[in-house]
Amino acid sequence: MAPRVLISDKLSPAAVQIFKDRGLDVDFQPDLGKDKDKLAEIIGNYDGLAIRSATKVTEKIIARADRLKVIGRAGIGVDNVDIPAATAKGIIVMNTPFGNAITTAEHAIAMMFACARRIPAADLSTQAGKWEKSKFMGVEITAKTLGLIGCGNIGTIVADRAMGLRMKVVAYDPFLSKERARDLGVEKVELDELLRRADFITLHTPLTEKTRNILSEEAIASTKKGVYIINCARGGLVDEAALRAALDSGQVAGAAFDVFVEEPAKENVLFGAPNLVCTPHLGAATQEAQENVALQVAEQISDYLMHGGVTNALNMPSISAEEAPKLTPYVKLAEQLGSFAGQLTESAIKGVRIEYEGSVAELNTKALTAAALTGVLTPLLQSVNMVSAPTLARERDINVEEVRRPQQGAYGTYIRLTISTERQQRSVAGTIFADQSPRIIQVKGIDMEASLGAHMLYITNEDKPGFIGKFGTLLGEAGINIATFALGRNEPGGDAIALLEVDGEVPEGTLEKLKALPLVKHVRPLRF
Repeated sequence: MAPRVLISDKLSPAAVQIFKDRGLDVDFQPDLGKDKDKLAEIIGNYDGLAIRSATKVTEKIIARADRLKVIGRAGIGVDNVDIPAATAKGIIVMNTPFGNAITTAEHAIAMMFACARRIPAADLSTQAGKWEKSKFMGVEITAKTLGLIGCGNIGTIVADRAMGLRMKVVAYDPFLSKERARDLGVEKVELDELLRRADFITLHTPLTEKTRNILSEEAIASTKKGVYIINCARGGLVDEAALRAALDSGQVAGAAFDVFVEEPAKENVLFGAPNLVCTPHLGAATQEAQENVALQVAEQISDYLMHGGVTNALNMPSISAEEAPKLTPYVKLAEQLGSFAGQLTESAIKGVRIEYEGSVAELNTKALTAAALTGVLTPLLQSVNMVSAPTLARERDINVEEVRRPQQGAYGTYIRLTISTERQQRSVAGTIFADQSPRIIQVKGIDMEASLGAHMLYITNEDKPGFIGKFGTLLGEAGINIATFALGRNEPGGDAIALLEVDGEVPEGTLEKLKALPLVKHVRPLRF
């Protein structure tokens, strides 16, 4: 019997036809996603589910999805899918991360023009029968400096279009190498320099803990007076209250926003500000983009259900069913090693070297390398998955090197990951124990043994007696329990490393006290 696919949102007829042409039994019910009870009632009859944003695939829905093998989201955002519940049920969740890039980039350029020339306000005035030419004085784009915060797939397209408009482009992106910037024709700068130089600022970065309010009150105050700010990326990248104050004071000459902290944005502190242009999250709203993502998701679901091919999966590697049992613990180890190194990296990555030693060298290391790159890139690029990670690394001119060799040391299997940046190299190594659990066995060349929990503290310090006691006392005074700890040093009295697993988040005030301890060189909270 042919696999059955339910389409519960509006997809184009061409996407429906792809399913039919590939030999699948497709049920097109474009309004079903709005009826949660009906969806829960029938979801058990299908092998695949194709959705947009209207369908909410909750834990309740997934619990009833006894046959479901794959959920495909036509678009990049999967906030409407309970991914942990899907993963626990063995359901692959796919998205189409690259189908909206051109459309979103074009919207940012259009918003920049609308703001610079005050087009929406002038349109309203003119259609109201007024003729207020002097009221809507604008500025030229030509010869101005555009500052990109984020120079990935969308930011790169914006840079190309802006240079076609004879703008000078500067970019802040920790993952952008100097070589890649040179190839793109943009100037790589630090954030403070971008804020100081840019006439227009556009944001093209995911919303992470590192990018939340990246344009804070302090950052906005340090911009060039009369700057224009455009955000078509994610709500929360800009402090909206601080931007409103800056628009009112004239520090910011204009702003154009397609995204907001709370959506739908029925009310917002920005509304009513001078020279503000707003749209209701239209970045991906073109016929071409909607068609592209619909066709892509249809092809991806069809390939998986008919041939087992996995593309743009968010919750599993691109591996065959036969390989999965052997690879699963190594995938977890590789991603943890990458995440460990990625969370400690703050400058542009030039290279990632992954060494596979022993029995792991005989496995499908391509999937393991994708898992490691996912871990490396996730701290800044939140939507990275094991399929997109290698592509994103190539786009950023990150040289990825794999080395395989027979067992040479005490461990029967061993993975070592080294990140090279413009400033330094950082390495971390691990293995799989007999219980199939991953362990860290070396950091920066220092031997140690540690498992990684949800909340970790990474400490480097001078190796002197009494240090760990003082550290533990401060944590105890803050009511923070240490679950496990591991220690290592290069030589007595030299450099030492400690990895502590704690039971929860360490408050910022406690972190500052820990960093102020004598002998401390570095303290960093890590999440896994």
